[in-house]
Amino acid sequence: MKPTAFDGRIPDPNLDRIGAILGFVIALGLFPLRFVASQVYIDTIPGVLGLACLGYLLTRRGGRLPTSLPKLPRWLARSLPPVVFLGLSGLVAVAIRAGQRTVGFYALAGIVGSILLAQILFGRDDDVAAGLILVQIVALAAVVRFMALYTTPGLIGIDSWTHITQLAHDVRAAESLSAIDTNKHYTTPLYHLLVVASSLLLETSLRNGLYLSLGIVMPVSVCLIYATAMLVLEQRWALLAAAMYAVSDYVIEWGIHIIPTSMGLLLFIAVCYWLVRVMRTDSGMQAFVILTATTIFLALTHQVSSFIMLVTIAAGVAAYVVIVALSRFSADQREIPGENSVLDVGSLLVFDVVFIGFLWSFTPYDGDSFLRTVTRYFQETFTSSVGVLKLAGGSSGGGGASGGGTAGGAAAAQGPDLAAQLAVALDTAGFLLLLGATFLGSLYLLHRGWARQSVLTLVLATAFMLVFVMILPLFGIRNFIPQRWFAFLYVPMTILAAVGIRALTLRVGRGVLVACLLPFLLVFPSVMIGSAHGTLDNPVFEEQQEQLAYTADELAAVEAVGRLTGSPDSMNIRPDQVIYTDHPYATVLRRTGAYPTAVATLNDSERTPHDLTLYRQRQTAEATYFLDSSERGRIKNVPRERVCRPGQAVVYSNRDVALCAEAPAPSN
Repeated sequence: MKPTAFDGRIPDPNLDRIGAILGFVIALGLFPLRFVASQVYIDTIPGVLGLACLGYLLTRRGGRLPTSLPKLPRWLARSLPPVVFLGLSGLVAVAIRAGQRTVGFYALAGIVGSILLAQILFGRDDDVAAGLILVQIVALAAVVRFMALYTTPGLIGIDSWTHITQLAHDVRAAESLSAIDTNKHYTTPLYHLLVVASSLLLETSLRNGLYLSLGIVMPVSVCLIYATAMLVLEQRWALLAAAMYAVSDYVIEWGIHIIPTSMGLLLFIAVCYWLVRVMRTDSGMQAFVILTATTIFLALTHQVSSFIMLVTIAAGVAAYVVIVALSRFSADQREIPGENSVLDVGSLLVFDVVFIGFLWSFTPYDGDSFLRTVTRYFQETFTSSVGVLKLAGGSSGGGGASGGGTAGGAAAAQGPDLAAQLAVALDTAGFLLLLGATFLGSLYLLHRGWARQSVLTLVLATAFMLVFVMILPLFGIRNFIPQRWFAFLYVPMTILAAVGIRALTLRVGRGVLVACLLPFLLVFPSVMIGSAHGTLDNPVFEEQQEQLAYTADELAAVEAVGRLTGSPDSMNIRPDQVIYTDHPYATVLRRTGAYPTAVATLNDSERTPHDLTLYRQRQTAEATYFLDSSERGRIKNVPRERVCRPGQAVVYSNRDVALCAEAPAPSN
């Protein structure tokens, strides 16, 4: 692989100013949308973009200053690591004593995260020991995730029940992939093979095999973020990128709701590392072969992750094209070794498109191939659902673990009460802070005349992904499952955000810098860790956000229902024999194969009209979904008698759950 004939840098010194002005104009143009549509990101992102662009233009005029970061006293800097480890021990004690991750747990974890960021941002150069801080980052990530896994009976999330109790179970029982040859994961089986192999090697259950393999690797993957950032940043800022990624909400979600998306995310980080390394260094053919092999493994793991990978590699090609186009306007075309030609990345993109297209062409899905089915879905969307500001279904960010509407968005739709507003603020504040820093970092990289293809790839990958996550859902296009993209989006975003914060330390005075960084340091870890996506097992606002984990009694009821009924298939029962209960509890019975279920219909004051109903105590006290008369899911807190009616017989009950059936009519 040979270096390019030009330096691979952005040659136009005013490109950053053009970008900032254009971004500010776009922000002004988007601002009026808040008056025609009500959605949290429509209300907030124009302001974040406008402030970032305006702030950049103002600080750009001042030129570069000596770093104005205040420094911690040496005795304090060296005493903070023991404080972090003491805090981590406290987190373990709090979770075990409470039997779950509580609000106190999240608050303490946020404090520990803030102390960790303080070490990175305000430590003296000789006090910022990369190894010690990386250990703290990984330890915090592991404790936050493993306390959720350890204290939760069963599995966390919705899709995990399908992958473990059905797909992986069937593969293990049959000792062959033929057990899932009608499922779309037949051609992407690496996750299920890993879970089965781990359970067999460790002689344990599938659940424990999952936790002792992917569950351990997920928090350690932040080291790859550090390694990737080290290719473009100094040590301090690479550590900052890794720390921000470790506490990010969607990253935590895929560390506790461990499904093929989680493994896809892990491999995607590896792809990003090798992609940047191939572009950034003269690493030879060996690195390119490893990169290609990693993309193949990713394609054999998860379809959505594969598509995100293609978008990122395409960003690398686009970055090269942009630099070539702009270089025509510059007379300075020095050669700098290390930036490799577009032929490497372009050939990789062509190979992956062909390979993934071939794989999808015979992947079974919905009675046809995955490729044809997805194409048909897109055609149906474009002909029937596309429209401007089609926001039905909640946040453009997608939803909970099942891909539905966000809990915060659903809560907001319930009404303007304070708890709902706080829930939405908690869910979105971390992303908006990260987004603002990302905008700054992107503009700063455009200003630096030596910004290379590798760094511009991160900028364009972020921009492309934001289109799929934020823009397309505004037009009713949600086929790409935007909620699944956020953790992948955070990979380039955290690196660019670290660049933005670094740029801030060189452009503003100490007073302004402290006023910007101190709130970020105090708020970011807490809101990310406390977000609904990072707390699937026990949300902070339990009356506004559904809990995607279950008590021992709730899981015992699932097992009992399956045992009492013989776990019939939906084709073998009448419609009036379906069990009706809340969402998400209905998904557990259905996805474990215990019994066919549906979400119960509940109007404002009436009782359920169904013959078979399943009540659990959480329906009275916490956020659970029922359908209203228009078949829309609504959070409702209902007393037991509205689900299990007085005229019904109790077929099964324990401390938390009751299965009720319509009493047979008396015979004449």
